[in-house]
Formats: sequence, C-alpha cells, structure tokens
Amino acid sequence: MAEKQPTSFVQPTPTGKEELGRIEVASEVLEVIAGIATTEVEGVAATRGNFASGVVERFGKKVHSKGIKASMTEEGLIAVDVFCSVKYGYSIPKVAKGVQTSIRQAIQNMTAIETNEVNVHITGIQFEKDEA
Repeated sequence: MAEKQPTSFVQPTPTGKEELGRIEVASEVLEVIAGIATTEVEGVAATRGNFASGVVERFGKKVHSKGIKASMTEEGLIAVDVFCSVKYGYSIPKVAKGVQTSIRQAIQNMTAIETNEVNVHITGIQFEKDEA
C-alpha cells in the first residue's frame, strides 16, 4: 500500500516575527494558487482536468486546481506538477518557463513557502477554432 501524502504544508514564520503557533497550508490551496498563476501566463490554452472536474465545470463552477498536483518529496521539499496545453504559435519552452516562474512567485508571495521544483507537462497544442 502506498504511503499517504501529507495534506498540508507548514508555513514558515516570517523573519523578525514572533512565532505564535503553527500555520499549515492545505495542498489544495497550493494547487489553486498554482492553477490561477498558470492561467495568467500568455500562451497557456488550458490545464488538463479529469472527468469529475469536467462535469463540475459544465454546471458553471470554475475549478482552478484542475491539472495541478502539489506534493512533498521524500526529502520534505515541495514539488508542483502542472499538466497544460499550449496555444498554437507560442514557443513551448518560453510558455513552460513562464508557468514555472509564475507559480513559484505566486506561491512564495502568498504563502512564504519555497517550492523545490515546478514540473510542467505539456499535454497538447490547442489550435484556433474557425467560427463559421
């Protein structure tokens, strides 16, 4: 049986501040932050979701964390995996680097948690749709 991944990450106390207690950030929060940061990068067409997130979006609810997985490595470092498609005509390496930078900065700014790695998986190219 596989080991269960932690469901939250401990947020460090800001420098120069008194520690009043423990702050934990759920992995779902990191996934939402990463999802929003991903969609803000120019050239990203969409993130890949699963069947459940597709059904939920059909009913009008936006799922920001679809196609994003935040986990902790064996060394206790945070890794984020992003599965997205790129719009046709954009440079895949530039878009992927933009996604990595955007996610790393967003998580650092909002939670003060350092990400060890941001892995971008390009799952497809989206072509322009002809409106006839």
